[in-house]
Amino acid sequence: MTELPVRDRAAWPRLRVADWTETRDTLHMWTQIVGKIRLAHAPLVNHWWQVTLYVTPRGLTTSAIPYGTGAFDLEFDFVDHRLAVRSSAGSARHVRLEPKSVARFHDETMRALGELGIEAPIQSHPNEVEPAIPFREDDRHASYDASAAHLFWRQLLQADRVLNAFRARFVGKVSPVHFFWGAMDLACTRFSGRRAPPHPGGAPNCGDWVMVEGYSRELSSCGFWPGGGGEGAFYAYAYPEPEGFADHPVTPADAFWSRENGQFLLPYEAVRTARDPEAALTGFLQTTYEAAAERGHWDRAALEDDPGRWDARRRPAR
Repeated sequence: MTELPVRDRAAWPRLRVADWTETRDTLHMWTQIVGKIRLAHAPLVNHWWQVTLYVTPRGLTTSAIPYGTGAFDLEFDFVDHRLAVRSSAGSARHVRLEPKSVARFHDETMRALGELGIEAPIQSHPNEVEPAIPFREDDRHASYDASAAHLFWRQLLQADRVLNAFRARFVGKVSPVHFFWGAMDLACTRFSGRRAPPHPGGAPNCGDWVMVEGYSRELSSCGFWPGGGGEGAFYAYAYPEPEGFADHPVTPADAFWSRENGQFLLPYEAVRTARDPEAALTGFLQTTYEAAAERGHWDRAALEDDPGRWDARRRPAR
């Protein structure tokens, strides 16, 4: 196998978790605030898909949020380091991304919305974390390393690109590739089409009923989390977990089953340093999905297809 060009390998940036933990934790709370603003106005979609953020060429966005007869959006810009708040009425405001407390970020964001005539009452505290400090009182998290935030966005760009290519192989019910601000992970989930037993819940500061909705159907989920291992980790799990799931062979060799986390993990650095990062990650996504689909007896013939099946027709004639 030939080495990838340096420019391709460099697309996968190195970012040690230990070097940006304080910034990551502050940014986590900021994304919760923005996500909850979307939650305040977007209509319910199965599995809470209406609350997520999406990777963009500059950062993370809510996408359009309905408001009255118009819409607004919020986008974290990790190039110019600002939160853009935009209204379909044509007005916009910006909140600088810089070292500041969660309390200050909350107040500045709410003020920006108010100046655009947008009301967005949100739950006052974060979810899926312990302790859950109310946003208006959180002066503990106040770090922002712009270089680290930019590198994190570049990690998300690569993960999003490969996850979307993997998503294209599935024609059954499948989620978008989206960023869940509760646990701060980028995820994509495939579904077998069958109901799942009620989830037991247990996430900190998050009602069990939230997890019941999120896991109401049998699924195979994968994604990227910036908090595991030396540089973050890719993960994959199934719910409900079929018998033999943890013992199913997966690739690449650096992938392993974590008893502590109840899921397969692949260190980000193993992908970053691989001869072909995209192939290494795709192998992990595919083999962990097969672990769920084969062990869970999914109807794979009905759920999978070749994403290039119409390439010959849709390419312009020369």
